[in-house]
Amino acid sequence: MKYIILVPDGMADEPIVELGGQTPLEAAHTPNMDFLAQKGLSALVQTIPEGMAPGSDIGNLALMGYDPRVNFSGRAPLEAANLGVKLDDDEVAFRCNLITEEDGIMVDYSAGHIPSDEAKLLIEYLARAIDWPDVRFYPGKSYRHLMVMKTLNVEQMLKVKTVPPHDILNQPLKNYLPGGPQSTILLNLMEKSRGILSGHQVNTVRLDMEEKPANMIWLWGQGSRPQLPLFKDRYSLSGCVISAVDLVNGIGCLVGFEVISVPGANGYYDTNYKGKAEYALESLKKHDFVYVHVESPDEAGHNGDCKAKVECIERFDKFVVGTVRTYLKSHPQVRLLVAPDHPTPIVRRTHTSSPVPFVMVGPGIEPNGTKAYSEKAADQKGLKFHSGEEMMRYFLKAS
Repeated sequence: MKYIILVPDGMADEPIVELGGQTPLEAAHTPNMDFLAQKGLSALVQTIPEGMAPGSDIGNLALMGYDPRVNFSGRAPLEAANLGVKLDDDEVAFRCNLITEEDGIMVDYSAGHIPSDEAKLLIEYLARAIDWPDVRFYPGKSYRHLMVMKTLNVEQMLKVKTVPPHDILNQPLKNYLPGGPQSTILLNLMEKSRGILSGHQVNTVRLDMEEKPANMIWLWGQGSRPQLPLFKDRYSLSGCVISAVDLVNGIGCLVGFEVISVPGANGYYDTNYKGKAEYALESLKKHDFVYVHVESPDEAGHNGDCKAKVECIERFDKFVVGTVRTYLKSHPQVRLLVAPDHPTPIVRRTHTSSPVPFVMVGPGIEPNGTKAYSEKAADQKGLKFHSGEEMMRYFLKAS
């Protein structure tokens, strides 16, 4: 038996007035996911444990079959793993966003989704300009980067209150700055970055091109060295992960997956949807399990872009799910699961903890009579799984 999980990040949503009370998933043309729902098992799964923040770190850990309450040690260390950064016991990693700040307001959490090559120049310049012996910067992709700090007070640094920048769009920065013990050094770094980055040539050109400048860093999502048991030890399967996001690939690294890079996969609306599916299917020649993550619906949700979210869902259905569905016709000994990691409602522009709809098909999985794949249709069937780990065990062992 082979296994495929397809994750449209943040696809689940809430009814929207401009869509006539439908969610983007309901409004989108999704014949392939609807077909799977009709032929398979579809209901709700609770991916975000009670009391935990509804982030992609938590949601993807859950969908990979881990208990975030036990295995989560912070977001940034997961991204560090994909960058090849190994944390010592006296180090704390922070997510380091390049943002656009204007008159003290969070104008853009992604600096206009700055290209990776431009961002790399800025992060490397920032690292040279600051040059603190206990602080290191690592360039990632687009606006997503990493800062690692040595400290004698790891526990206190982990207690610093930080806020995801995508949660505070168009809000005054001063209301959401890091706070608590050991926060002073973070505030100093963020303030210094403003002066260092603002005058860089990359940002001068971006302003000339009427693009948003990456004129400040935002530090958040800190964590210490993670300890994750290998997927093969837990589930006796070899696996791989396909994503354009360091966070998801980092989880894959830590659980022993092969990380597969797909040309043109960029984590945004115009990512290489079909390429991800094609590389996933090719990987099944080598592995038992493949985890495919598509970031674009989540980005549309954070941007409050209803039209784009519908379009991203339709591309996911056509080029990712559709490609896999065609493969299943000639490969019957494969189980397929489709599920978002969490909702990212358009009207909220951030994540929520609500259960998400899933659909699974394949040998041993009994259909439950769902007519379409949507939040409403899944809700009518109720909460089937109380955790991602519970769903994973059912998905792998169903009979």
